[in-house]
Amino acid sequence: MPSQPDIVIIGSGIGGATVAAGLAASGADILILEAGGHIEDRPENRDQRAIFQRGHFRPKEFWYEADGTAFNPGNYYNVGGNSKFYGAVLARYRREDFEEMRHREGVSPAWPFPYEELEPWYSAAEQMYQVRGTLGEDPTEPAHSKPYPFPPVREEPAIAKVREKLRKAGMHPFSLPLGIDIDRWLAKGQTPWDAHPHSFDGKLDAETVALALARQHDNVTLQTGSRVTRLITAPDGQAIEAVEYIRDGQTQKLTPKLVILSAGAVQSAVLLLRSANDNHPTGLANASDQVGRNFMNHNSSAVLALSPTYRNDSVYQKTFGFNDFYLSDGNGGPPLGNVQLLGRVSGKILKGNMPSMPEWLLDRISAHAIDFYAMSEDIPHPESRIRVDGERIVLQWHRTNWQAHLDLVAKLKSVLRAAGFPLVLSRAFDKRTPSHQCGTVVMGREAAKAPLDIHCRAHQHPNLFVVDASFLPTSAAVNPSLTIAAQALRVADHIASTELAR
Repeated sequence: MPSQPDIVIIGSGIGGATVAAGLAASGADILILEAGGHIEDRPENRDQRAIFQRGHFRPKEFWYEADGTAFNPGNYYNVGGNSKFYGAVLARYRREDFEEMRHREGVSPAWPFPYEELEPWYSAAEQMYQVRGTLGEDPTEPAHSKPYPFPPVREEPAIAKVREKLRKAGMHPFSLPLGIDIDRWLAKGQTPWDAHPHSFDGKLDAETVALALARQHDNVTLQTGSRVTRLITAPDGQAIEAVEYIRDGQTQKLTPKLVILSAGAVQSAVLLLRSANDNHPTGLANASDQVGRNFMNHNSSAVLALSPTYRNDSVYQKTFGFNDFYLSDGNGGPPLGNVQLLGRVSGKILKGNMPSMPEWLLDRISAHAIDFYAMSEDIPHPESRIRVDGERIVLQWHRTNWQAHLDLVAKLKSVLRAAGFPLVLSRAFDKRTPSHQCGTVVMGREAAKAPLDIHCRAHQHPNLFVVDASFLPTSAAVNPSLTIAAQALRVADHIASTELAR
């Protein structure tokens, strides 16, 4: 690979891998720099004690709260990024999510373009990621120009029973749009896929789909073990002149024509802030003072419904959700959020959060439980932010809309009791769990208010694009992966038709 590639992509998660796939046919020399390596095919990938009790895959690093308290974040550095561990729910934002939405505790701003602008790219991303789903079940589903490419993942009998009970209780359960080849997954082991890493075992993620497509082209190269430390601007402070990274303990430098930053909502902001220079003393792309700000992380809780008469013998469980409280609280009030099944939570998984409890007892509890995930929008706030303090990453999360989330959990508990589960427990996720982190380098039409334009190009740096969860102006209340992939394909098309066509 030349030291002057046409394009350097920093990061191989959903954003970086998908934009690489979208640009691969252009013929441009593309180098993808990934800080980590490949997840190997090892027993730990399906060992729930290793994953949830021993933290085998958690990174060996600490971030800090504003008061200096250290914590170990659940962000991963490997080929494919966090998508190697994701629940593979590939949902579209609702049409209303692109418009200004009033919540109980504030206003979620409108996107700089409507849903209709991104719709064709949503369809393209669904085709690329081979999404399994069905239309017509969810009243909040926005218009689709194409059907899902595959039918929904088959539902296990114990889960189908609960789905029917919820339907009778007045809910509108729908099949989750999933990126999982269930037969391939189960052939490797009888486990859920949610939070379980893998090595080409049936989960359709950034590595197994987009990156695999990109690497079919000889002009695309992946280089692992390459941690980018700084972006260097030209003397006038505008174009990115060089990318500096460390590999095998040696500092190296590349001078590409275009740079696409896709390191994730936290690390992309960190790199821009750490690349400050005399022309940009507060960090690159930061004339608006918005880099690192508007950090969002979904308000989310695990909700376990138990009944002595219910027997859950499912393996993977995660096949349906409902949005009856997504656009309102069900009584004409403000939105509350989304409900979907978690992957099957076994006694081994429960013990990770309840280490003093015997695993055999937790297995008995699990056998009579079904596990849900309640998710509410976190509204952007300028004081919810990522900062750097020397080598430290400081996460100052100003959680918003929390009461709405508590109301969603209360509504869910009431519905589950009506469906025949007398005991319903809940536990909120904290900042150690990356519950769809986003914001920090948002896009907008005005350079004074946003670091990026509507094609994710930095307003201040003509050859710098940021394509990952950091560009999202809002978090909505659904999983963001498909939205990131759709925008990545839109950005790739824009780069190919403008920058590379010159």
